[in-house]
Amino acid sequence: MTVQDSGKVALITGGSRGIGYGIAEALVARGDRVCITGRGEDALKAAVERLGADRAIAVAGKAHDEAHRGVAVERTMEAFGRVDFLINNAGTNPVFGPIAELDLNVARKVFETNVLSALGFAQLTWKAWQKENGGAIVNIASVAGVSASPFIGAYGISKAAMVNLTLQLAHEFAPVVRVNTIAPAVVKTKFAQALYEGREEEAAAAYPLGRLGMPEDIGGAAAFLTSSQSDWITGQTLVVDGGIFLNAGVG
Repeated sequence: MTVQDSGKVALITGGSRGIGYGIAEALVARGDRVCITGRGEDALKAAVERLGADRAIAVAGKAHDEAHRGVAVERTMEAFGRVDFLINNAGTNPVFGPIAELDLNVARKVFETNVLSALGFAQLTWKAWQKENGGAIVNIASVAGVSASPFIGAYGISKAAMVNLTLQLAHEFAPVVRVNTIAPAVVKTKFAQALYEGREEEAAAAYPLGRLGMPEDIGGAAAFLTSSQSDWITGQTLVVDGGIFLNAGVG
């Protein structure tokens, strides 16, 4: 089936696999064109081939690298002439352990990648296209950012900062750009593999909906938040968690 071109363009960070790729698939399926970023040239090349070379381009680099961010936005504008949607998905979580023992240098790295890179991309897409033409930004946070998350404290704190960054951007970029957050629970990706590998059935049993998330679950949410159906939604955090928070009550 041929998909009609929507005329819209998205820049998706960390888009070669996992949640980022799931979002790219959802947006391409509805007719958008995309630029995906990531660290690995080979993974990006394979992702573009799957998405369709007529629908996607890729720019390799690290999200916390200021020069890379500039190149990614420039390449998107050169290739497609616009950047309607920014999906800040790139993230890192290199440490597991009690927060009392957290290496502050590692924490700085987490914030550089998970928070400051998102702000940097938002500043660039705002100036390159969105300020004059409108659009939407979707930040990918985590349930770790809206609850205590033992042993992944640095990650959780950075995702809480992402939620507040969404509020600040939504306020300042209104009324032309809507900014929202998606906060997933555990999604079956390489990034989250340590949280369920070897015990998926046990992990899934904790979820009222009986399974872990899939990248397409987040793709659908991102497609909604970048569509006209969400035109009156901004500054919100959409928790996509298979019902896991339902277990937090008393009794």
